[in-house]
Amino acid sequence: MTPTAPGIQEEAGLRAVRERVDAVLRDFLDGKARSADGRGLPAEVVDTLRSFLTAGGKRIRALLCVVGWHAAGGRGDAESAVRVAASLELFVAFALIHDDIMDDSASRRGRPAVHRVLRTRLIPSQRAERLGSGGALLIGNLALIWAQELLHTARLPPERQCAVHALYDAMLEEVMYGQYLDVMGAGREPDDVEAALRIVRYKTATATVERPLQLGAAVAGAGADGMARFTALGLPLGEAFQLRDDLLDVFGSADGVCAPGLGDLREGKRTVLLALGLQAADPGQRQRLGELVGRPDLGESGAREVRTILESTGARERTEAMITTRHEHVVRVMDAAGFPPAAHRALLGLAVAAVSYTS
Repeated sequence: MTPTAPGIQEEAGLRAVRERVDAVLRDFLDGKARSADGRGLPAEVVDTLRSFLTAGGKRIRALLCVVGWHAAGGRGDAESAVRVAASLELFVAFALIHDDIMDDSASRRGRPAVHRVLRTRLIPSQRAERLGSGGALLIGNLALIWAQELLHTARLPPERQCAVHALYDAMLEEVMYGQYLDVMGAGREPDDVEAALRIVRYKTATATVERPLQLGAAVAGAGADGMARFTALGLPLGEAFQLRDDLLDVFGSADGVCAPGLGDLREGKRTVLLALGLQAADPGQRQRLGELVGRPDLGESGAREVRTILESTGARERTEAMITTRHEHVVRVMDAAGFPPAAHRALLGLAVAAVSYTS
């Protein structure tokens, strides 16, 4: 008998999807741990990745994948959609671990970043920092390899398997290009809004929303029209998600759940928010932003000055407006798409969560 996916009419249904995805990940990593033990390989590799995966995260990409399957008619084996969704979570682990290495981030999801965790297992030294980053790089690589391996267990008919793997490969390529643009963009003009948006599209928007929805739809056998609808709603929603993330990192959330941070400002991250601020800044404000943003030792006093400039230039307000415009576009696309009612409601809920989350 073909298993059915958990219903998505209510939040309880989405929780059930998360639980199914987590169960697949748990079983997969248990198998990897047994294999490592039998071959005398270090257990800490699987343990570190497992710890990273269980540290938090909303499983938004996995949920969108399964919702995309429902929205495209939910045809075929539901377990196939769940396994593709679980594969996406391993891919996300790879991307975040590598991102933290490149940014030398201290933490992720309230815990030390993987490269920082590995450093603590070595004798403190400058060499330990390099080795910790190298070890994290390899664990991230394994997460990507295992994501592909798990994807191959989805048991899809040949034509749907080809479609799913083509979309997955496109997603990987887009994220690599986006990450490259992000890294190399740090040395280029910081007030180019379109360049900042291009980074958002390739590094975040495609892999966070568009491709997960399309992957679920491909499992259900969706055609070109269905894929186009998911692009029309997925790209702007993914952009809104990243714009919200950029605002939260600098300003925190109004409810206090997310405190203002220093990460993006210390890294000199070329965000849309910063580009808008620089475009509207007067010469004095522009000079101060240039002096403060990107300083590894930036303190709270300097960060407050940056926030004040981004407020007074209207950059924060304009970023909020961009989020609102994209969300409204997404709602119009969904209203015209004719998705099944339960999938429509779930997508609307996930869209709200993507643009208004606070942690």
